[in-house]
Amino acid sequence: MIGKYILLAIIGLGAGTTASAGVFAFFVTLGIVPRIADKSKTGKHIISYENAIILGGIWGNLFSVFLNWRFPVGDWFLWLYGLGAGIYVGCISIALAEILHVFPVLFHRLKLRTGLNTLILVMAAGKTLGAFYFFLHNMKK
Repeated sequence: MIGKYILLAIIGLGAGTTASAGVFAFFVTLGIVPRIADKSKTGKHIISYENAIILGGIWGNLFSVFLNWRFPVGDWFLWLYGLGAGIYVGCISIALAEILHVFPVLFHRLKLRTGLNTLILVMAAGKTLGAFYFFLHNMKK
């Protein structure tokens, strides 16, 4: 019986290590941390950014998998968390699109010469409005 638990622990640790290595390799490939540090002119704090990412992953695992804690903080925290998560997902998706050269290919196929900033702004506004509609519509149910 104890051997079964040891085997499950080894499999779980191995699977978690593999998944986290894939996520961190994805972040490194996209170059998210150096880009954000460069854009915000805070390159001297890059080690702090990396530590925050690692600690966020550790704490996220603890809170979502192992601990059953409840935080009675109210709806304002849910809105704040949603805003932060949206910004995070937006940074990841734009970085991925930039690495894959999605926008130059899109501009070439649509035969656009100018307007990259406007196109990205309209895409972000559409995503934001769609998310607000989805969440506000589903919250009433």
